[in-house]
Amino acid sequence: MIDHLELKTRGIDANVRFYGDILRLLGYEQKVTGPAKGYGDGNSLDLFIVEGEPSINVHFAFGAPSRALVDQIYETARTEGHRLDKAPALAPHVHPNYYASYLRDPDGRLVEFVCHKAE
Repeated sequence: MIDHLELKTRGIDANVRFYGDILRLLGYEQKVTGPAKGYGDGNSLDLFIVEGEPSINVHFAFGAPSRALVDQIYETARTEGHRLDKAPALAPHVHPNYYASYLRDPDGRLVEFVCHKAE
């Protein structure tokens, strides 16, 4: 499985703000503050943001333990002025309990938050 993900950006400050605002709701915090900005949840260090030509046409998802947290993440993004893509909803074409919301990070990458639990 994936150990970590590195995203390149020309807008490091905007991305640090975006991922800081959103990932804290999943228990992540910025653990690395050098040229690479790294985020982890205390058990792993798995997302890095570095200066460079932005990675494009990227879609990735973070798992959330509940639908309520998927909703909270989307609402926090809206409140903080981040770019929204799709509001939280079930996606039964994926599977009956697939509940997700979608945001766009400052470089336009599609960032999904998903809960697979029946609620």
